[in-house]
Amino acid sequence: MTESLAQHPADTAFHARLPIGERLDATPLTEGLPWAFEQITMRPLEPMLVPEQPRGGELDPEDCGSCRPSEHTIWQDDLWQVRAGWDIGGLPFVGAISPREHWLLEDAPHEVLAAYGPLMQRISQAVKSIPGVARCHFARWNDGSAHLHLWALARPAGMMQGRGAALAFWDEMLPKMPQEMGEDHIRIVAEALAAGGGEAFPKR
Repeated sequence: MTESLAQHPADTAFHARLPIGERLDATPLTEGLPWAFEQITMRPLEPMLVPEQPRGGELDPEDCGSCRPSEHTIWQDDLWQVRAGWDIGGLPFVGAISPREHWLLEDAPHEVLAAYGPLMQRISQAVKSIPGVARCHFARWNDGSAHLHLWALARPAGMMQGRGAALAFWDEMLPKMPQEMGEDHIRIVAEALAAGGGEAFPKR
């Protein structure tokens, strides 16, 4: 168990100007994404403490979930893996994409990063082969785990409220798909990826 780091409020010039403790106006969100939001109430701005607590696998790769074998790995090749199905949500497909070895974005070998471009194209094509899907969105945050990982999210056809950054929120709000439908969508993506190389469902 890693002990918590002693933290203090960040004291850069940028941080010093922020209204910590105040509730900020969220109008820019409702105006910037009017197709998704009508009203938003933000929590008061919390103190920004540093140093940040280590992310999963940041201090010890042995603690990294992305490095362990998983029944949720739906496809892999020598360098990359795609996982999905740990929870069936409201979007047609949500998948996590990560290198098989423990790399951060900052230290990943160029050959690993170079392989991601063609894979991204293949994932987009595979996700869009799901009935009722118009687009495949990609996102990266990496705040929970240090292991480089990205997300693929399927936007339903005709769902203009899901454009842009708002799509990720809809997975929790749309009615959950039946388990059978979610598994069928995962199979479609896995088999489409394997048709271009790599292996579908290697841990099953």
